[in-house]
Amino acid sequence: MYCRKMIGDKCYLSPINVNDYEKYTTWVNDMEVGVGMIFSASLITATKEKELLERLAQSEFNFAIIDKENDKLIGNVGFPKIDKINHVGEMGIFIGNKNYWGKGYGVEAIKLILDFGFNILNLHNINLKVFEYNKPAIKCYKKAGFKEVGRLREAKQIAGKRYDEIYMDILASEYESVYIKDLVEKKNKQGKSIKEEV
Repeated sequence: MYCRKMIGDKCYLSPINVNDYEKYTTWVNDMEVGVGMIFSASLITATKEKELLERLAQSEFNFAIIDKENDKLIGNVGFPKIDKINHVGEMGIFIGNKNYWGKGYGVEAIKLILDFGFNILNLHNINLKVFEYNKPAIKCYKKAGFKEVGRLREAKQIAGKRYDEIYMDILASEYESVYIKDLVEKKNKQGKSIKEEV
């Protein structure tokens, strides 16, 4: 069962369910899915994946991405690292279900997690890293508002070629709320109408 923590038009974010480990195991061992990720060189067993999901589930800042129409798990998104002193978070996203690639689910999930990061956790800067050959991911990040801020040159070797690792970020001042702001405004209006009735 999934809970609707952050709700978009196409998908919603829910706390991670450790019982989904078999689905994740299939995804992370699919080279087409994993080639853009850091774990592409690893064989991930169901036991390892379950342990990883247990760690992610213990964090309050990692979520499952669920299709709003059919409650189907499609991936996860969250903040694996947060610097609470400087209000900086590192974001990661993983769309394991290939049927959802290129259809806007990743962009929407990112906008929801940015809303959570900026408007609930009060982060100032949210950043990520991506290899330059992962063009679909870069396009997705740019659509969500991220900008390239630097590169670690020739940081990844794959298929006989070297690629840069791109650093991208977005500031709170560059982000427009897609969910939280509306919730707060609704609560505020409800409070005003209650005062008027009293």
